[in-house]
Amino acid sequence: MTSDTDTPASRLVIDAVSAAFADLLASPHTLIAVAFSGGLDSTVLLDTAVRCAGQTRVIALHIHHGLSPNADAWAAHCQAFAQALGVRFASHQVDVVREGGESLEAAARDARYSALDALCDEHGASALWLAHHADDQAETVLLQLLRGAGVAGLAAMAPQRADGASTLRVRPLLHLLRAQLAHYAHECDLHWIDDESNADTRYARNALRHDVLPALAVHFPGFRDALARTASHAASAQRLLDELARIDIDMASAQGDGEGALSLSAVLAFDDERAINLLRYWMRSLGLQAVSAAHIGEVLRQLRDAAVSRDGHALRIDHAGFCLRAYRDAIFWEKGDSAAPADLDEGANSARMASVLNWDGEGIWRLPHWRGKFVFKPAAPGDEDAISEATLRAVPLGARSRAGGERLRLSADAPGRTLKNLFQERGVPGWKRDVPLVFLGETLLFVPLIGVNRACTEVSGEGGELRYRRIEWQPDLVIAWKTD
Repeated sequence: MTSDTDTPASRLVIDAVSAAFADLLASPHTLIAVAFSGGLDSTVLLDTAVRCAGQTRVIALHIHHGLSPNADAWAAHCQAFAQALGVRFASHQVDVVREGGESLEAAARDARYSALDALCDEHGASALWLAHHADDQAETVLLQLLRGAGVAGLAAMAPQRADGASTLRVRPLLHLLRAQLAHYAHECDLHWIDDESNADTRYARNALRHDVLPALAVHFPGFRDALARTASHAASAQRLLDELARIDIDMASAQGDGEGALSLSAVLAFDDERAINLLRYWMRSLGLQAVSAAHIGEVLRQLRDAAVSRDGHALRIDHAGFCLRAYRDAIFWEKGDSAAPADLDEGANSARMASVLNWDGEGIWRLPHWRGKFVFKPAAPGDEDAISEATLRAVPLGARSRAGGERLRLSADAPGRTLKNLFQERGVPGWKRDVPLVFLGETLLFVPLIGVNRACTEVSGEGGELRYRRIEWQPDLVIAWKTD
């Protein structure tokens, strides 16, 4: 490889990467990770990064998707190229799994970024550099326009953004044309690989690249700059919308109802556009996947219906492994699906299979039909929910469904109260009350989310000092289907 990078075209590339490196305010130990596919763009970025930052401060990260018969050869090429530059190289193979109506491109992208983030964490990289350029940005804006995307979609790719990842993502080449990168590569005698899938116009991005953009270039030579300005304007507008959403979330936060909960009445006091903006930002701040305009509109409609009917228990909206719930005046997202039934009325019966355990020191009691387990943790004698091991061993333990009418004493001298009243007093939503009850023989011993029944007589130990346990119920995490 030649070191001649003094031509005007090459200097543009060098200057762009040097500016990105300077923006990091890098310490002598800063490590830059370059997402390295082996194609033209990432090859230019890796070569330039080494020239600007030095060999010891760059690591090349390659993701093996396994989608092409040439994938192994590409990985070998990338490793050899990195070695020739004298930089570290790390590779990871991913399984690309498509869910629902997700495209192969989207599934591969999600798998790639997840693996890149993991590699950055593993190697201690301060930033992940991506080789997107101005042509990529123009394609992205056009794709978003054709998909009817909102402001956030039109903002396209930012030059620098955390994107919710632990490692900062930087696109040093975003203002350069692909032709300028190709000029640099030829001047430096670089060698790269060509992914055959890039010529397949069945993929939307490739169709734009090969069939649409050349025609635009003839009639609108400055279209790339115009689309870049559109993305910049959209990004500015999105920042203002996010600022408004933060103000609204502060106004709508449901104090005392758990982290991330909102007041339903406060959300519904906004008009539809402002409420939808709030809901989108709220979901994004919780790390949930983005939703379509139709879906977020349906969420708001169901929230308004729940408020009118005053039946928040009926609100159960699944989205990508989370469920939107309402209880009293609070709405919140929780992990899992919405299959759990609502609270039992007195006398109702939704019994599941009962389980029996002759406890003899087990730490875990698994209940697959309940999708969870009881955990027996060591406890001090003075702990509020401590139970002596002698009591647990006295007679077989049973796990049963609520039948209605069960009563529990929170202390030995307190009157017995129904579980329904205790759940209501503690603000436990109805769908969380469908939990297994632990019986000691025929006597209620423990209720998840409430505690130990002190009407259950403790058994004394025979010699030696008593040891105690505390029972905890731990539901399994159930992932709901993707809705978008």
